[in-house]
Amino acid sequence: MRVAFATDNGKTFMDRHFGDAEFYDMYEIDKDNIEYIKRIVNTTEDDDEHIHADPKKAKGLAELFKGENIQVLVSKVFGPNIQGMKKKFVCILMNEESIEAGIKKIKESLNNIEIEWDKGETRTYLNFKDI
Repeated sequence: MRVAFATDNGKTFMDRHFGDAEFYDMYEIDKDNIEYIKRIVNTTEDDDEHIHADPKKAKGLAELFKGENIQVLVSKVFGPNIQGMKKKFVCILMNEESIEAGIKKIKESLNNIEIEWDKGETRTYLNFKDI
């Protein structure tokens, strides 16, 4: 699975919405391997008036990930745009501080993530905060 982790520093999750991250570190994770692929810089911009749940922001993020074959988005916090994002991605709420711990949880939960992915546009988000 191709996974994008929302981060400002590549080491920890931040306490803001997924769409407000400085970067998205992309990994390929399967039952046997974890491979860092690349860092995607968040080039989406908020309007000066910053409309909460701005659909333009969600569209900008989807465009940012286009062609990367990302299936999973991981963050400590998602905003209301999660409703549209989960139609294209499996969205996972994570309670971990470190990306490394988040990767471990993803790897341990690949079967559940794949089941959710296969649901297509009817998928829901996964809450790993209590795991």
